[in-house]
Amino acid sequence: MNDCLFCKIVAGEIPSYTVYEDENFLAFLDINPQSVGHVQVIPKKHYRWVWDLPAEALAKEGPTIEKYFAVAHKVALAQRQAFNTEWILSKIVGDEVPHAHIWVYPSSKARGDKKDFTTNAQLIKDTLTSEQKE
Repeated sequence: MNDCLFCKIVAGEIPSYTVYEDENFLAFLDINPQSVGHVQVIPKKHYRWVWDLPAEALAKEGPTIEKYFAVAHKVALAQRQAFNTEWILSKIVGDEVPHAHIWVYPSSKARGDKKDFTTNAQLIKDTLTSEQKE
């Protein structure tokens, strides 16, 4: 979609603080964070709503709803460790940007500067990398 903000991020037309990427999904820091480490998890392919992604039973390849929530889960676990908090929130609304997205963010009690995007992205990426090695 030409005018979709998130499609432009996927295409590299708009920079982002990416914390996770695979062939189907991208996770990056929200530029107006609710808390430290607030991440948007999106499918790279344009879907209007989260619920528009197909189930694995119906899709032979590409993004599926199960894979989508697995990525959100992976990000949430990394945030727990990176920001030393048990409380990770998620939100699915979709009215802000017309592209499927899941907010994943630590509670407001998590310590750190929510506007320090470079440090926050690196903390999450480092945690994801260390989890992959285990």
